[in-house]
Amino acid sequence: MGDSKLTEVLGATSGVLFDFDGPICDVFAGRPAPGVARELSEVVARHDAALGGKAAGVDDPLEILRLAMQGGEPAIQAIEESLTKAEVSAVKVAGPPVPGAVAALEAAHSSGRKVAVVSNNSTACVRAFLMLHGLRHLVDEVVGRAAYRPDLMKPDPHSLLLAAAQLRVRPNHCTLIGDSVTDVVAARAAGAMSIGFANKQHKGLALAEAGANVVVTDMATVATALANVD
Repeated sequence: MGDSKLTEVLGATSGVLFDFDGPICDVFAGRPAPGVARELSEVVARHDAALGGKAAGVDDPLEILRLAMQGGEPAIQAIEESLTKAEVSAVKVAGPPVPGAVAALEAAHSSGRKVAVVSNNSTACVRAFLMLHGLRHLVDEVVGRAAYRPDLMKPDPHSLLLAAAQLRVRPNHCTLIGDSVTDVVAARAAGAMSIGFANKQHKGLALAEAGANVVVTDMATVATALANVD
């Protein structure tokens, strides 16, 4: 059932959108996210001591960026710039792409479909990783988070709609492959389809309940389906 549904979804897809952290790269594998979050919380504290206190208990760097919105423009700018530098540094020591990711990118590209990476991470870090691993030629567009606008990160559909426009593919002919509920929610809001990548055991049910059109447990499954679908 899952394979036939996956084939159905990909058969209706003209634009394949890959989330980055999860389906392609484990961004903070070599530079753990909690450590980066601590560094960012110190930056927040320099702008707003009370907000820095709140940030000190957060382990996710992207959540620190969302929190920075409460500190106004100076805090957002400082955190955005610090986070982007940390992400670029992190992907250089993150190790190889996620198993099956390269095959999936190659299969999407070879199928003649348009391919984009759509991420809450910075465009700079995505491009750095793709270049480092010789994958840039497989991707038509990279849409990272909108600088200084954490409110436009997924689950907001902004990045998906922008990617669809840049690919010149209607959103309802696009499919986002993502490992988080926010990916699925963003895809639904954009009118796109979604493939939930349950890279951890507990994720499958949550992705399905969020409305993913199909859930897979490895990227090799996506690669095989793309290689065989019309």
